[in-house]
Amino acid sequence: MPTETVYGLAANALDARACRRIFTAKRRPANDPLIVHILNVTAARRLADFPAPARALARAFWPGPLTLVLTKKSVVPDIVTSRQSTVALRSPAHPLARQLIALAGVPLAAPSANPFGYVSPTTAAHVLDGLEGRIAHVLDGGECGVGLESTIVDVSQPGRAIILRPGAISAGDLRRALAKQGLRLRISTARRHAVLAPGMLPHHYSPRTPLTLGRAPRSARVAQSKSGVIHWRKPACPRPTDAWLSPRGDVSEAAHSLYAVLRRMDVAGFDRLYCERAPVSAGPLGEAINDRLTRAAAKTRR
Repeated sequence: MPTETVYGLAANALDARACRRIFTAKRRPANDPLIVHILNVTAARRLADFPAPARALARAFWPGPLTLVLTKKSVVPDIVTSRQSTVALRSPAHPLARQLIALAGVPLAAPSANPFGYVSPTTAAHVLDGLEGRIAHVLDGGECGVGLESTIVDVSQPGRAIILRPGAISAGDLRRALAKQGLRLRISTARRHAVLAPGMLPHHYSPRTPLTLGRAPRSARVAQSKSGVIHWRKPACPRPTDAWLSPRGDVSEAAHSLYAVLRRMDVAGFDRLYCERAPVSAGPLGEAINDRLTRAAAKTRR
C-alpha cells in the first residue's frame, strides 16, 4: 500500500500468521519489529498505552509521518513487536492508505515493501521490482510525497521522549509540540534502541552496488569510468555517469527523489557509487537524508 513516506507491505496486525507472511516475503529477520498503521488515536488506544506526551504529538502530527513507540497491550501479537513490550504506531496521511485501513477494519502492520535491507520503494513499480511473485497485490497510489520513512519517537517511558530515527518532522517541531509536557526530548544514537522500531539497524536502505559517501576522487571521474556519482544538486557540466537529487539543491525535492535515484544508479551497471551528503544548510530534513545515506553506505549487498 502507498503511504506519504514509502510503500508498505501490509497485513492484519492482529493476526500473527498474516504478519509472519510479511517476514517471509521480505526475508526480514524476526528481531526487527513492524510499524502498525491505524486511523486515529482512538484506534491507537486499543493497541497501546497512550500517555500525555503521545497525545500531544498525535494532536500535532497525526495523520502524518510520525511513528510513536508506546507500551503495547496484549492484543498485539509478539511477532509484530519482536517479543518486546513496546509497539510502534503511526497514522498515515495518504488517502489510499487511510481508505484501506478503514475498509479492512483492522490495524495494518506495514514495513517498507521491499526485500529486507534494500532501498525503500516510493512507487508501485519499485515494489514489483523487489517483491513480484512474493505478494498478490499492489495498491498503486503514485509516487510517495515525502519519500523518506517516518520520524520515530519513543514515548514509552515516563518523563522522556527519544528520537530513534530522524525524518520529515524535525526535533524542533517535536520540541514545540512537547513544550507543555515537562519532559526533555533527546536524540538517540545508542544501538540498544535499534530494536524498538524498524529502520534502526546500522546498515539499511542499501543498494547492491557499493556506495561511498562524499565526492568521488578524481581517479573515479575519468572518461568511461565505471563509477556513478550522485550529486546534491545538478552539476554545471554533468557527465553521463552523473545523477543528482535536486536540480537546485532543494531539500524536499532531494528527499522525495533519494530512493528513486539510488535505485536507478544501482541498476546502471556501475562498479561503485559515490554520493554527496546533504549540506548543513539543508537543515533537519537534510540530517534525515544523511541518516539514510550513512546506513545505505554501511553494508554492501551481494
